Amino acid sequence: MRNFANLIKTLDSSNKTNVKVEALTAYFRTASPEDKVWTIAILSHRRPARPVNTTLLRLWANELANIPMWLFEESYHIVGDLAETIALIIPTNEANSSKSLTTYLQEIIALKSKPEAEKKTYLQENWLALNYYERFVFTKLITGSFRIGVSQKLMTKALSKAEGIDENILAYKLMGNWNPNTITFHDLILAEKSSDYISKPYPFYLAYPVEGEIESLGDPKDWYMEHKWDGIRSQTIFREDQIFIWSRGEELVTDKYPEFHDLIGLIPNGTVIDAEILAFPNNQIGTFNDLQTRIGRKIISNAVLKKTPVILKAYDVLEWEGKDLRNYPYEYRRDVLEKLYQTIENKKLQFHLSERIKINSWDEVTAERMQAREKRSEGLMLKRKDSTYQVGRKKGDWWKWKLEPLTIDAVLTYAMRGSGRRSTLFTDYTFALWQENEHGEKELVTFAKAYSGLTDAEFRKVDDFIKKNTIDKFGPVRSVTPQLVFEIGFEGIALSKRHKSGIATRFPRILRWRQDKKIEEANSIEDLKNMII
Repeated sequence: MRNFANLIKTLDSSNKTNVKVEALTAYFRTASPEDKVWTIAILSHRRPARPVNTTLLRLWANELANIPMWLFEESYHIVGDLAETIALIIPTNEANSSKSLTTYLQEIIALKSKPEAEKKTYLQENWLALNYYERFVFTKLITGSFRIGVSQKLMTKALSKAEGIDENILAYKLMGNWNPNTITFHDLILAEKSSDYISKPYPFYLAYPVEGEIESLGDPKDWYMEHKWDGIRSQTIFREDQIFIWSRGEELVTDKYPEFHDLIGLIPNGTVIDAEILAFPNNQIGTFNDLQTRIGRKIISNAVLKKTPVILKAYDVLEWEGKDLRNYPYEYRRDVLEKLYQTIENKKLQFHLSERIKINSWDEVTAERMQAREKRSEGLMLKRKDSTYQVGRKKGDWWKWKLEPLTIDAVLTYAMRGSGRRSTLFTDYTFALWQENEHGEKELVTFAKAYSGLTDAEFRKVDDFIKKNTIDKFGPVRSVTPQLVFEIGFEGIALSKRHKSGIATRFPRILRWRQDKKIEEANSIEDLKNMII
């Protein structure tokens, strides 16, 4: 546990990717095989079920601290994290635990079925036996809420450096429902399987935003344009009568889209397609909000498949008949893709082709961009006809020309403290718009949260206002006197039953502080709904 706690301390105290990767790499090189498996599980969201609810944790920790409950709750509101609060209020112990991470997690799993009295004894004995940071990590394991800025991709990168195994192969090995309590590190990571190699994707090629005037790209006849679809960028791989679907974040998501398995046999082996996964309700392109109903689900039920069908909107082919096509011109690759599409377009409706559009003038491009929202896209992609498929974000051959964000003026109503260097300031805001209630009276209804877009000086001014104008406190959240108006920008909008306002916005962020406006001049929910196409 000591080594794992030290690792978490390092990860939690830095926002530098290189520092985190090096810390993880060093840990993976020295930890026991059992602890490695559990660390991988924790950092890839495979944590054991919570054995004790937070109400009991607070009561039992407060009993050890021997302080009034109101003081514990006030401390919790200020700290904002239950595990950190418990670690701080319990009497200090400088000793280190001799038990391994694996031992603790096995005990935590066994704890779930124990009587309440045994749970209390176990927790209090361990809290007292651990030093501050070990106690913090131990409580995090109990609550199952690790948030330390380490993605599975970053963890996989470090594991790759430690073990000398390709990152993409590791990503494939780590998919699925493996159990950290039963699988060995050798079987999970070290054992070689032929299937580890057939799933390997290519690095994604990313576009740069258009800079300056579109005419600066030169002769328009050297380019094609396509719409920039708002879904999940993916590579779909067909090899050895199997399908593998990778997201741009290099996460293997094959099991999330079972309908694409019908393409096996129709699309020949040795094919890799670059495409966008899009929601397709009622046989039309949906919103990213529609797609979110499928993202993150562990089980894709028949009801979900029926409610939110998806399509593969293909726009490039990277491998054909087992041959790497990335160094061939874009125009050639598209010809291959379109010939493939012609063979299956009437057989499987979930495979669609993203239209490439010839350009005769830049005015045509501007006009097409104006129609993007009607076509449910974010804007345009501009690709040079002779461009190869490169690695990462490169300037010159692929450009994205997104639409200007939708904007609305909203009122600040709630605030939370930020994180990292902003942890002492209230920088995470909730915004509201006007709506008539059943009595015909106007009231503010929350619709979005945002935490970026202001300068440091502006954040400090807003923080000062929040502290002087707090109406009420709800844990770490403060209700604020409605007085400040901000212009909020967002990429998309859709109706949503999950939100009080009935609307979900895509990528909301603060564009500017409207110090020239009173709250009566802020927009309404109706104004927001009128933006839906």
